[in-house]
Amino acid sequence: MTHNAQNIRISGIPLETARRAMILVHGRGGTAEDILSLAKFFTPKNTDENDIAFLAPEATMHTWYPSSFLSPREANEPALGSALQVLSELLQKVNAVGIPSENVYLVGFSQGACLALEFAARSATRFAGIIGFSGGVIGPELRAEMYSGDFVRTPVFLGCSDRDPHIPKHRVMETAELYRTLGASVEMVLYPNMPHTIIQDEIEQAQKIIQQFSHQTSSKAS
Repeated sequence: MTHNAQNIRISGIPLETARRAMILVHGRGGTAEDILSLAKFFTPKNTDENDIAFLAPEATMHTWYPSSFLSPREANEPALGSALQVLSELLQKVNAVGIPSENVYLVGFSQGACLALEFAARSATRFAGIIGFSGGVIGPELRAEMYSGDFVRTPVFLGCSDRDPHIPKHRVMETAELYRTLGASVEMVLYPNMPHTIIQDEIEQAQKIIQQFSHQTSSKAS
């Protein structure tokens, strides 16, 4: 299975005139339109700060890789490699119009969160924010030697149930520690008995990260 990097949906401010971009990655069985529904929560209410283009790639057959994210890595190839390439090409597309990675948010849910977190950690750099709703880095065990770079205090939020049927909490905790080792500023919350979904508190945690950007740029301007 391979994925088409051109199969994306875009909403919000036109990419060519946006100051920021958010790449949203859907989960297994989901669609680009599904994950783009989050854009309404992340669009700044202040018109002067409404400068975000939202981009969502869509996986072939709505699945980024066939097996569990905890399966041996070879069990998810070549789909996983193709999925990572889609995110790489999409980030390059955003950078090419003049939006640097430090103005880009990576957001994913479930399988999409795992993919986004894996992608970012393989070559860590400064992002505007990284938000993983019910996800962790990919593989049967976390191999620190696979990851490198410096997130340069990128704000990161990881939210998950403490008993998620798909994402064991130990992997969320390992991912948080990996990201801290790579220089990210990580907030992790394990919600008691939460179903495999996104809840209001997680949305609010993500909104805080988005609002940080406006506050930082305001401080620089003053």
